[in-house]
Amino acid sequence: MVTEKMKRVCRNCLIWILLLFTSSYPANSVAAFSIGSEREVGEKLLYSVRAAFPLVDDPDISQYLTRLGTSVLAVAGVQYFDYHFFVVDNKEFNAFAAPSGLLFFYSGLIATMQSEDELVSVLAHEVGHIAKRHLAERIEKGTYTSIASLGLALAALAFGGAATPVLLTGALATGQSMNLHFSRQHEEEADLLAYGWMKKMNRNPEAQATMLESMRRIARYRSDQLPQYLLTHPNPEARLHSIQSLLDIDRQTLDRQNFSEDDFDFLRFKYRILSRTQEARSFRLHLKRIAADEEAGNGARTMAGYGLALLAHGENDHDQALRRLEAVRTAYPEKMILLTDLGAFLFAAGRLSEAEKVLRQAVQADGNEMYAAFTLARLLSRTGRGGEAEEYFLRVSYELPEYAKVYFELGQLAADRRERGMASFFLGKYNLYEGKLTLAEEHLRAALGDRHLPLQQLREGKELLEQIVRLRK
Repeated sequence: MVTEKMKRVCRNCLIWILLLFTSSYPANSVAAFSIGSEREVGEKLLYSVRAAFPLVDDPDISQYLTRLGTSVLAVAGVQYFDYHFFVVDNKEFNAFAAPSGLLFFYSGLIATMQSEDELVSVLAHEVGHIAKRHLAERIEKGTYTSIASLGLALAALAFGGAATPVLLTGALATGQSMNLHFSRQHEEEADLLAYGWMKKMNRNPEAQATMLESMRRIARYRSDQLPQYLLTHPNPEARLHSIQSLLDIDRQTLDRQNFSEDDFDFLRFKYRILSRTQEARSFRLHLKRIAADEEAGNGARTMAGYGLALLAHGENDHDQALRRLEAVRTAYPEKMILLTDLGAFLFAAGRLSEAEKVLRQAVQADGNEMYAAFTLARLLSRTGRGGEAEEYFLRVSYELPEYAKVYFELGQLAADRRERGMASFFLGKYNLYEGKLTLAEEHLRAALGDRHLPLQQLREGKELLEQIVRLRK
């Protein structure tokens, strides 16, 4: 059921995208969808998605997904674009490869995955579409007489699900087709690329077949209303048969390989996302079923306990959260990311001195782990040590330059110091990466009006304003 709030959000998204696309290019430019055009369209679509959907972009989640994406790109060869990977808080079974290397995975799709290799198989498939510029080819061959109709089609590709009726209404009003689904040839090509890349990465390509089996099951179960992903990525049955044929050819070689079965990182990633995006009661029942299933395996049952710890943490049941987390740490003493989780739990429980000790230990153990650095910085900020907190926040902003929340924190620290220009500068960046371009522009202009703004921020502020102007052209 589409609520009025959802309709309003979708209409706003649609208007925003149409404003972006209709004013960007002359009507006849769609047919010549160059790499430069694709980069520009991708940038604009990214900010539309940021404004329309909440992204699950905690530092550990972003770093994990980017690490997997980078491993695929390492075997995929030279690419036209810089890739970015995002998790969207949306229960729809969907993912999409947008123009210019943007990959979005919906929490509803991640919920159906059972292993890291399944996630990598989908990620590699989407990279295959971008590497071969399949979407650009569909756009060039489409019936998009104006960039507005292209905007509608891309909006449907991105938003799908509950947004589709609203977007379809707009498309029918313009008389345009929104057919951006990939052809059978495109799907086969992306599947073949993903299969080869999985083998090069020493990933088990059986997971590709397992994921296609899940898609086929969902297609049969929801045949009356297919999820958006199965509309844009059709023929799971035929695709499954093709992959199974490849597996049969490689069977002897695959049987001799020792594939990793350690899905700790994947299950932690999955449960971190689901604890924030799923209804608590149903998620808790699901986890308890896994924890009680003797056939599930020790790792799966232990990580179900991790999911239950996250639920307790979210409900401020600090004692239960810490107790369950300690059981997971006992099972995985070598996993230093659990030390950061412990620090975050202790911080939430108000045990600040213990939390600080644990978080400093986590930062020292892995200087590249930005979840620990960001959490420690927040603790330092809350306990009146803004100078040291700023050092950690700036480190996070360097490693994760599009992570919006870090700029909000830096803005608060600058405001506490009564540095109004710097506060406005950081709040401008925060709103920019939240997709709120009007607020971003207001804050950046206020920053540039402060004669005390340092030269570095002055130059960057001007560049960001130019970017906002470009996004609106």
